[in-house]
Amino acid sequence: MKHTIIRAIAIFMLSWFAATIDVAIANTSQTNVLLILIDDLGWRDLGCYGSEYYQTPNIDRLAAEGMRFTNGYAACNVCSPTRAAILTGKYPARLLLTQWLPSGRWNRTKHRLREGRYVSNLPLEEVTIAESMREAGYRTAFIGKWHLGTETYYYPQHQGFDVNVAGRDYGAPGSYFYPFQGSWRIPTTGKTLHKETPLSGKEGDYLVDRLAEEADTFIRKTADRPFFLMLSHYAVHTPLQGKPNKITRYDRVSKHKRQGKPAYAAMVESVDDSVGRVMKTLRELAIDERTLVIFTSDNGGFAGATDNAPLRANKGSNYEGGIRVPFIVKWPNHTKPGAVSQEPVISTDIYPTILAATGQSLRPHQHIDGENLVPLLAETGPISRDAVYWHYPHYNQHPQSFPSSVVRAGNWKLIEAFETGELSLYNLADDIGETNDLSAKEPAKVAELSEKLEAWRKRVGADPMRPNPESIEK
Repeated sequence: MKHTIIRAIAIFMLSWFAATIDVAIANTSQTNVLLILIDDLGWRDLGCYGSEYYQTPNIDRLAAEGMRFTNGYAACNVCSPTRAAILTGKYPARLLLTQWLPSGRWNRTKHRLREGRYVSNLPLEEVTIAESMREAGYRTAFIGKWHLGTETYYYPQHQGFDVNVAGRDYGAPGSYFYPFQGSWRIPTTGKTLHKETPLSGKEGDYLVDRLAEEADTFIRKTADRPFFLMLSHYAVHTPLQGKPNKITRYDRVSKHKRQGKPAYAAMVESVDDSVGRVMKTLRELAIDERTLVIFTSDNGGFAGATDNAPLRANKGSNYEGGIRVPFIVKWPNHTKPGAVSQEPVISTDIYPTILAATGQSLRPHQHIDGENLVPLLAETGPISRDAVYWHYPHYNQHPQSFPSSVVRAGNWKLIEAFETGELSLYNLADDIGETNDLSAKEPAKVAELSEKLEAWRKRVGADPMRPNPESIEK
């Protein structure tokens, strides 16, 4: 009897141990996900996208090891809506989150239209990509800029992230140097917002480096189980504050050869350093070959910092300079190194792509506006989408910005200006700089795309702008 009991216990222990080993092996063989989101990084602000001024060897290496999309787009020309689109797989217009949070540029008497309505927090009813990954057994972390809601109920920890480092309600730090504090005068009220430190540090610390350090720490602590890490830099958003030694090097470049301000160039280089650090960590831990890495920006480059040519305009505008962004995906053993795709892709596509690449079932009821990019990444076929859309029923103070809706179908792009009703048409294959309005020459194409745009707005419930009875502008 005694031997029977001992034998039964031994069999149980061996079975338990074997099961534990199997689970551990399964966990460590799952695909990790590293999503790197940069703030205000322009389409041409990287060496791999043609810049000869900004130094980005680590991001260039990422592109050389993965697929670079030449027609990558942010879901909005400003930050918060794009971030919401990434997390939900839905267009900002469908979410009713079409403006940065909180907005502060509409003028009661100077603007002819009332802005479209928008929510001030990412709704908790949305099942974010972080929640989906956590349900699949992943440990989830958010590090950096959040800008999608207030502290009590709407921070990253309320939206599926196990760890939140530095994610707060504001969109820019008080300073990039420790203690990262500062003040901002709110344009519409004249009141001052005091920005507290978003994370710990010590004298001399630089925010970009600290966020990379936190990402490094999370990866090392979580390497024995699958993880989803969103490294969302505050950089390269204002204030333009780079490391002095880096600024000095870019300051030596003659002005006619500069693409942007030396301080901005220094910030871009520090972002590149951060990418190099986390990628090195993945290699050191021998998990780089099972880690999906996605790199992109939340909108185009800021006019006061960089030159987006040959694209027209800048952040805040629905011309290409405001919405076309870097978009790089490294999926080891699936994506051919150095591959380039000209297919238009957009922020909403990130959600279903992550699910598919990690072997999970898609959630089409959630990421309803996103396309799974796995066929493009694996070069097994096209995606089925025929157009991408934007809806920005708001005012801001960025150059060449005006309230508008946009559709891009193939190489054709139609912009509808809300104040005037004017429709402009561009063929991006021949005119990437949007210098030649073809609306008068192509009335049939204008009618086709205008009808498509209106149908899309109705389908997603896009909130319209309305006449402003108090406006003194005629």
